[in-house]
Amino acid sequence: MINNPELRERGMTLFNELYGNGAGEELRKDMADLCPDFTDISIEWAMGGILARPGLDAKTRELVVIASCVTLGHTVPQLRAHTQAALNAGASREEIIEAVLQLLFYAGGAAVRNALVNIRDILNAPMKSETQIS
Repeated sequence: MINNPELRERGMTLFNELYGNGAGEELRKDMADLCPDFTDISIEWAMGGILARPGLDAKTRELVVIASCVTLGHTVPQLRAHTQAALNAGASREEIIEAVLQLLFYAGGAAVRNALVNIRDILNAPMKSETQIS
């Protein structure tokens, strides 16, 4: 279900920059026997169409998504993935923690604590010396 090759290419480039080379293929494998269209929608529409829009840089967009995951409270795999993506996009450990703490009033103490616990290992891992995207 590739509808827009330009969006797919832009989405795959950004997807690999944020989540690592091969991440798109892993998503495809994960959804192959359930809903293969989800992969195309995620790469073309979410990554190539929304995340690649001008107006906000990748780091800011990832911090916004982290905040959304904290507020929802049940999106642990996505919270973890977007935390790593935020680091890959240039966010610091402190910026991510502050973004999560900002939700204390709106999401509640339990949601904030759970989020911090769920991303502890990612935030405490030694930083990679990979190129960050702007």
